[in-house]
Amino acid sequence: MKRDSATDSNGSAKRARSYAVGGKELPSLGAPSAKPRSQTYVTAGQVVVISEVLEVEDPLTEVQELSAHLDRSRGVLLSSSYEYPGRYGQWSLGFVDPPVCLEAWSRKFRISALNCRGRPFLPTLLEALQATPAVAAVQKVGSDKIEGEVKQTEGYFAEEDRSKQPSVFSVVRAIVNIFESHEDSHLGLYGAFGYDLAFQFENIKLHKDRDPSQRDLVMYIPDNMLIINHQMQSAWRMKYDFAFAAGGKILSTKGMHDKGPEVHFKPRTQMPPGKDRRELKPGEFAKQVDVAKEKFKRGDLFEAVLSQTFREPCKARPSEVFHCLQRRNPSPYGFLMNLGEEEYLVGASPEMFVRVESNLKGLRVETCPISGTIRRGKDALEDAENIKTILADPKEESEITMCTDVDRNDKSRICEHGSVQVIGRRQIELYSKLIHTVDHVEGYLRPEFDAIDAFLVHTWAVTVCGAPKAWAMQFVEEMEPSQRCWYGASVGHVAFDGHLNTGLTLRTVRIKEGVAEVRAGATLLFDSVPESEEKETELKASACLNAVRNPHDVPSEVPRAPSLVQTQENHRVVLIDFEDSFVHTLANYIRQTGATVTTVRHTQAEHMLAAAKPDLVVLSPGPGRPTDFGVSKHIERLLTLGCRIFGVCLGLQSIVEHFGGRLGQLPLPMHGKPTEVQVREPGTIFKTLPSSFVVARYHSLYGLRPLPECLLETATVMPGLSSGDGIEPDKPILMGIQHKTLPIAAVQFHPESILTSPELGVQMLVNAFSL
Repeated sequence: MKRDSATDSNGSAKRARSYAVGGKELPSLGAPSAKPRSQTYVTAGQVVVISEVLEVEDPLTEVQELSAHLDRSRGVLLSSSYEYPGRYGQWSLGFVDPPVCLEAWSRKFRISALNCRGRPFLPTLLEALQATPAVAAVQKVGSDKIEGEVKQTEGYFAEEDRSKQPSVFSVVRAIVNIFESHEDSHLGLYGAFGYDLAFQFENIKLHKDRDPSQRDLVMYIPDNMLIINHQMQSAWRMKYDFAFAAGGKILSTKGMHDKGPEVHFKPRTQMPPGKDRRELKPGEFAKQVDVAKEKFKRGDLFEAVLSQTFREPCKARPSEVFHCLQRRNPSPYGFLMNLGEEEYLVGASPEMFVRVESNLKGLRVETCPISGTIRRGKDALEDAENIKTILADPKEESEITMCTDVDRNDKSRICEHGSVQVIGRRQIELYSKLIHTVDHVEGYLRPEFDAIDAFLVHTWAVTVCGAPKAWAMQFVEEMEPSQRCWYGASVGHVAFDGHLNTGLTLRTVRIKEGVAEVRAGATLLFDSVPESEEKETELKASACLNAVRNPHDVPSEVPRAPSLVQTQENHRVVLIDFEDSFVHTLANYIRQTGATVTTVRHTQAEHMLAAAKPDLVVLSPGPGRPTDFGVSKHIERLLTLGCRIFGVCLGLQSIVEHFGGRLGQLPLPMHGKPTEVQVREPGTIFKTLPSSFVVARYHSLYGLRPLPECLLETATVMPGLSSGDGIEPDKPILMGIQHKTLPIAAVQFHPESILTSPELGVQMLVNAFSL
């Protein structure tokens, strides 16, 4: 690594967390800004900070080494591996062996020096906390710890001042105030916030026993950080030294080693006694949904988010689980945290909790509530259908509407009036197994509020508890069988320059003493189907559970359709092209059956058919009418040769006319339109297909009834369905025919279109060889 030798002077103006490109201000998208220079500066609490910036030659190797180090040492690795325009960029930031740790158990807290470099921090921190009105008691314990307790809220508080109440965040704010400086956007507190922190603000009656050793907060101050901005292809390391004036002495970290205690991860192959792999038996979560629906019916709740926990013995190291999730489940909030005490958090969260950045307008707070979930399809086409399904679902729309209305209410406590805006509505985000609908909401803080206030007024997001929020949190407390611990809270960074970036603790593996826990929830409404909601929790948990069980399996981003067996090898097909724009896609589908295909223009077909001796001849689609191409003569010639014939679109119309039928013209043309068809008589072409399915139509002409006596009607537009073609629904038009005695069949639709399932389209062509 090389040192950046330039040094800035003190006293620079407040630095905005945004970029100016071509004179236009752009948000950072959560990514670390451009590499800074080495510098020395003095914080608001009179701490001297010396930062040294080093170039990183091989960032990928450094990330691998850092993550492996986290298996045995305390620290944090944050990684955004998901991009979304205007919302997320790709970046990584991490450290091990931080000098200082803040932990909390309800209102009790402890600040620990984790190595000798942490000891110089303690006198200054103790002095500041002794002067903090919200702290009831604080004292130094030995040479390495400060312990204290925060006061209970007393007297009257206006709701607008909710975030100013005494809480553990009073300690967080005191630490931020000591180190406040706009000279550095990286230095800050990094770690995890627990769900029970909300009870310091919301008067919730607790129904469950709490593990007294379970921490509600673990935050670190780092002094050696690896930082990567993947989009800018830039990586650097920040090394810090600190000098404190305390008790008439200057205490400095300069020259001290940074090695902290190591505790190697202990894998587990069996569940410990008394721990079940599944917290709720199958069907029990669905019963809880029924209870919630009664609450909705009475008007006690609008929506609620209940969750359940799944457990596995964790044989893989936390770093292996992390890299597995990074490969299989790219997300904007990926993280690996060693919290000490044999506890790790490994996650790939899709959802921002709160992000605060300064720009020319002020302090901008934004959130991206996710509500609305559907499974990924087996390919892009099925993804598109699933996206249409979720966007058309009124239950899903109601779900996210309520979430965003509550979120806007949270911001309205502390934001400038008129500044709270929805800047993205029901936008689609694609993840490895799920598709989500997401809103994007912003506001600008009033001058008397800061990033910590913004964090606290959203505690916790409506998307993880429900609405009205206080009643929903009480319902969660009464219904769920265990303490949430970290689930539904957040992870991230409270920066000393005033910005904040946090993600919700979702899609997370909590590893404690070798047991991996994955908690997953579902947003419940009165319209919820209990069994479906239970399946949703199982689906959400599946990616993390699979990463724990099989971290080294090679993933596929999205499951792909299985390839068809090459059933028609050594078969020859002639595809007669009637000047169509889809003929080569049709040929591609035929080749997928294993057959050899020769495509020939209709003007050349006569000269090569006799010599080719094909096993099947396909009459392609085309513009105009069959008579424009003299298709009937081709059919006559093929009958003389004894060929199997399969017609597509114009091919069907040609067969109808050849055998004496008539064609009609649709009142409204159907070009690139989807239609559901019903199989009337499977015959040969539809014998292995569903009784109904969606196809693509590109036609204006169609076969009229009555059909010639020799032709059998095999498929039609779904009866009673208005397909947009202007034909009365009770007189569905022909979509498929087959000759009663000759090896001839045809379809009016296009089996090769993206609107027709590829598996069904290819299977029809396979079946055509059996004519």
